[in-house]
Amino acid sequence: MRYLFIFLLLTLPFSTIYAEGQITLEKPPASLKQWYKPENKRNVWHHNMFKLRREIQAVNEYMAVKDQPHTEKWAIRLVTHYRKIAEMVPEWRDELELEWADKLEAAAKQGEFEALGKALKKMQSSCKGCHSDYRAQVAAIYRGPDFSKVSVELDGKETSYLDFMKILMRDVNRIKIAAEDDDKARAQAALKDVRSGISILRSSCDSCHKEPQAKEYYLGKKTRKLLDELQTGIDKGDSGHSLGILAVQACAHCHGSHRIVYDLKAEIE
Repeated sequence: MRYLFIFLLLTLPFSTIYAEGQITLEKPPASLKQWYKPENKRNVWHHNMFKLRREIQAVNEYMAVKDQPHTEKWAIRLVTHYRKIAEMVPEWRDELELEWADKLEAAAKQGEFEALGKALKKMQSSCKGCHSDYRAQVAAIYRGPDFSKVSVELDGKETSYLDFMKILMRDVNRIKIAAEDDDKARAQAALKDVRSGISILRSSCDSCHKEPQAKEYYLGKKTRKLLDELQTGIDKGDSGHSLGILAVQACAHCHGSHRIVYDLKAEIE
């Protein structure tokens, strides 16, 4: 029953799956785009965030043992990268606690740990506020997969990823429909198309993944074994369980990593 439920989720139009209520996501400033690939050679913004996270941890740890020299060292790095946010995205300048950053630097230099702790909390509060408002959509837009430039060759012509996925979904549904109607020949014909589609899909993984492990995990030996089991199940008139497991292995696992973020990215952009 669990596999059938997942199978139904995979084959329903995405717009029909919703929860009550409304969620509003605020779009991040356009100036942020220049700090991510492909506008930039590196994901500069992301790395600035990594530095801030590491520096906050270092300040907290050295402050706890009242190690002034190391606290000062990391505090100076922290305020440097914190101030850089205002330079990179001017629209967020007013959201920053720049005065508290100045106080943190002064307190670190003077070894005033109580004042330093208070300033650090104020700065962290501004970080949490921004993350609450923007982190999910920034990650989706600038770190999520983009399949718009990925295509596959189908019947001698280039086909977009979206169109190809629709074809593959229809072929999977044809197996289910034919099996329900006890039409084994039509179910086997649809399975043959699914095999071919998965083989084509497997070749497209190289567009993003340079390591072979990714496509092997989703569409490798395990998936081929499940296709064989499904073929046997169709002949025996008992294909539901095999089809459900295949849908999880070859579809749901990949969608969990790629489609959720891609759909969010498409909605935001």
